[in-house]
Amino acid sequence: MVCIDLNSDLGESFGPWPMGDDVSMLSIVTSANVACGFHAGDPAGIITVLKEAARRGVSVGAHVGYRDLVGFGRRNMDPTSEELFGDTIYQIGALQGLAKAAGTAVTYVKPHGALYNTIAQDRRQAADVIRAIKAIDPSLILMALSGAPTVEQARSEGLTVVCEAFADRAYNADGSLVSRGRPGAVIHDPEAIAARMLRLVKDESITAIDGTEIALEAQSICVHGDTPAAISIARSVRHALVSNGFELKSFTNV
Repeated sequence: MVCIDLNSDLGESFGPWPMGDDVSMLSIVTSANVACGFHAGDPAGIITVLKEAARRGVSVGAHVGYRDLVGFGRRNMDPTSEELFGDTIYQIGALQGLAKAAGTAVTYVKPHGALYNTIAQDRRQAADVIRAIKAIDPSLILMALSGAPTVEQARSEGLTVVCEAFADRAYNADGSLVSRGRPGAVIHDPEAIAARMLRLVKDESITAIDGTEIALEAQSICVHGDTPAAISIARSVRHALVSNGFELKSFTNV
């Protein structure tokens, strides 16, 4: 049976400001990318998510990002190498401590937002993140954008890399994600998204926003937790995959 991971960005609420339905999402996904406090999240909320993930057997990843609470980590930044190196280690270490207290462990790293998209093409910032992961725990898996140069860059440095596809985001013909500022960048129809992801898993292919067919290697599928239809989308994707004979399982448990 073919296995596929389903992940979502969680732990992004901040104090009294809620972001998404983490408890419901944890009943659907197999991996949780948990905020580390730089782009979103606060320690009390993060540890609550971690405890629920532990209870449900959901794998935990450090969702590291730029130091950008106001912009939710979605603004492009150009930190120095030592800043990015230190910030990445700081975030992973913080989540490791909270995870230990919650009865679970951090098993992978998935950069967030602008950092994720930047390191997909920027070799210098990618090298800083890779160096940070190797410094704190080289056994951590890096989750990266399928087809991006950073995949081979990280593998050449000895990291295990899992390639990811996005259920609710549109793609450009070169395999990059359509900028959120463009119309159609975020897809909202649960049934259309489910059909799209089923085709991706079956054929390793997806239709770009301009109609181009592009090949994508993916061991994990992401459903963003901060969109209004997030839970419906995640359930639809899960149902489509399971009903067609695919097993949902975290890549850390394969």
